[in-house]
Amino acid sequence: MNKLFFRLLVILMSLSLIGIILVQVYWFDKSFENNEEQFKFHVKQVLGNVADKLQKHEAYTFYERYNRIKDSIGKAPDKNEFLEFGYIQRDSRTKETIIYSNSIISEDYGITPSFFDKKLDSVKKIQSFSTKRKTEIYNQGLDNLNSKNKVSPDIVIEKNGNSDLLDNARFELFFKDIAATQSIQERVSNEMMQKLLYEELNEYGVKTPFEYNVYSNGLATKIKSEHFKYDKSATYSIPIFIDNDGNNKYQLLVTFPHKKKFLFSELIGICILSIIFTLIIIIAYSSALSQLIKQRQISEIKTDFINNMTHEFKTPIATINLALDAIKNPKVIDDKEKIHRYLQMIRDENKRMHAQVENVLRISKLEKKELDITKEANNIHHIIEDAIEHVNLIIDDRNGTITTHFEATRNSVLLNDVHFTNVLVNIIDNAIKYSPLPPIINIYTENVKDFVIIRIKDQGTGMSKVAQKRIFEKFYREHTGDLHNVKGHGLGLAYVKRIVEDHNSEIFVESEKGKGSTFIIKVPLIN
Repeated sequence: MNKLFFRLLVILMSLSLIGIILVQVYWFDKSFENNEEQFKFHVKQVLGNVADKLQKHEAYTFYERYNRIKDSIGKAPDKNEFLEFGYIQRDSRTKETIIYSNSIISEDYGITPSFFDKKLDSVKKIQSFSTKRKTEIYNQGLDNLNSKNKVSPDIVIEKNGNSDLLDNARFELFFKDIAATQSIQERVSNEMMQKLLYEELNEYGVKTPFEYNVYSNGLATKIKSEHFKYDKSATYSIPIFIDNDGNNKYQLLVTFPHKKKFLFSELIGICILSIIFTLIIIIAYSSALSQLIKQRQISEIKTDFINNMTHEFKTPIATINLALDAIKNPKVIDDKEKIHRYLQMIRDENKRMHAQVENVLRISKLEKKELDITKEANNIHHIIEDAIEHVNLIIDDRNGTITTHFEATRNSVLLNDVHFTNVLVNIIDNAIKYSPLPPIINIYTENVKDFVIIRIKDQGTGMSKVAQKRIFEKFYREHTGDLHNVKGHGLGLAYVKRIVEDHNSEIFVESEKGKGSTFIIKVPLIN
C-alpha cells in the first residue's frame, strides 16, 4: 500500500470517528436542552394548576360558611327589583303582539363581613340575585300600549330562577375582599400545599424531590418546606391569591434540588447505549488501525527477511559454484589437498544454508505447536558448557574470551537439552556478532529462591530502549549503523523466547547503547 494513500486513509478514518463522537455529544446536549424545556413547561402547568386550586379551595370554603350563615338566619330575605328590561314583537298581518320582560331581583339576607369576624365596611352586604321572566301574547294585537283600558293577554308564560352569573361575580368580589385581610397561614397550610404540589407533579411525570416557599412582598413566610433553598436555575415561581384589583402580594416558589440528575436520568439509558456503541466503534477502529500498521510492518519486515535470506544463500551458493569450478580444473583435480579443501568449503557452506533453513522451520513448527520438546532432568552448568563448546571456534577466530562464574549451588532443572543448548548458543552468537572488538563474554549463575538465574553479559554495541522492547519479535532487527558485517534475519531471538517460555521460564534483557547487553534467563529448579 502506498505510504501517502495509507496516511490519507488513516486521517479520513480518524476524522470520521471524531465526527461520530462530536455528533453524539451534540445530540446528547440537544436532548438535554429539550428535556429541560419540557420540564420547565410541565412545572409551569403544575404551578398554574396549584394556584387555581388554591383560589378555588378558598372560594369553596367561604361559600360553605356563607351558606351555613344564610340558612341559619331563618327569615325571608328583603327583595328589591332593581332592573327590568324587555322588548315587543308585533306581526303587521295577524296583529299578533308578543311582549317579553325580564326583571332582576336582589335578595338581601343582611349578611355583612362582621359574620366572618372581619372589620370591613358594614354597608357591604352579601346578596343573591334571581330573575323573573314573563312572556305575554296578544292574538288581536294592542292599539295603544299606554291605554288605560286594560286588555288581558291571551297567553302568559312566567319563569323564575337564580342568576348564577351575578351571584358568582358578587360573591367573588366579596370573598376576595375578606380573604385579602387574612394572613397566609389562615389561607393555606403546609400540609395542603405539599399535597397539591405532590399530586400535580406526579400527574405530569415530574417525579423528583422538590422544596417550596411562599413569599409575601419579597419576604419568606412560614408556608415553606424544611430544606427550601433558592437556586436561580432550578426555582420556578407563580403569583397566588390575586385580589379584585388584579394585584397579588404572595408568590409561590418551587425549587428542584436534583433537577439535573432527574433530567439526566431520563437520558441515561440511551446515553449508555450510545457510549457502548461508540466505544465498540473506537475499539474496532483502533484494532483495525493496529492490524493495518502491524501488517504494514510485517510486510516491510518480510521484504527485508527475503532480501537477507537471498543474501545469506547467495554467498554460499557462489562459494560452492567457485569450489566446483576449481575442482573441475585439470591443474587442481590431481591435487588431493586442494580438492579436500574445496570439498570442506562446500560442506561448510551447505551446513550454513541448512542452518538458516532449520531456523525458519523451527519457528514455523513452534507457531503450529508441532515441535517436539521432551524435557528431562539436566545440570544447567553442563548445558552452558555444551553451548560454549559450539561457539569456541568462532570465539577463537575473533580472539575473544568466554568466562563462566557458576555460583548456583542447586543446578538441577527440567529441560530439553538440544533446544535449550540452541537458546544459549543463539544468545552467545549474538554477543559475538554485535561485538566490534574481540568479544569478552561473562556467564553467571546463581540461585534465587526456587530458581536458577543465568546472566550472559557482553561488552558489545548494546541496544536502544525501543530495541529492548522489540528484540524478541519475529523478523525484528535493529539498525546497526556503520556495522555491516552483522548477518541474520531476526528469527534467532524469537526462537529463543518461545523455547524459554515452553520451559515455564522467563527471559529479560538489560542494555545500554555502547556499553553492552545482559540477557537474563530465569529457570525453575526441580524440587
